[in-house]
Parts: sequence; C-alpha cells; structure tokens
Amino acid sequence: MREIMDAHVAEPGLAVVEVAAADDETALAVQELLATRCAIAAADRTTREPGEPGVRLRCFLDLRQDPGS
Repeated sequence: MREIMDAHVAEPGLAVVEVAAADDETALAVQELLATRCAIAAADRTTREPGEPGVRLRCFLDLRQDPGS
C-alpha cells in the first residue's frame, strides 16, 4: 500500500482506516458500514500482500462531514 501522506491526517476529524479481512466481501462490507456514519473516500478494490493472509483495504474518512457530502 502507498504511504499515508500528511494531508490525509492534517486536521482533527480526518482519519485513515486500514481494514484487514479474510475476503473482499468482508473488507468492502466494513467500508460500507463506515460510509453510513461519515464522509468517506472509498476504495474500489482490495489488495493482497504476498505472504500475508487475507486482503487489505484503505479508506479515508472525514468525520467533519455528513455521509454523502
């Protein structure tokens, strides 16, 4: 995964969430759950790291905004 940049967490209310899950469906379901609670820059796919179990997903949250903003 790419490095987390300063801009991703530059202000209170901004967060980066990394999800590790057994499969794509679970990781994307967690992301969907987060999207119901806050504004989110969603990932469109998961990644697999060689030698590590399951899949990874990173999304960016803005707790300062309502979902859908």
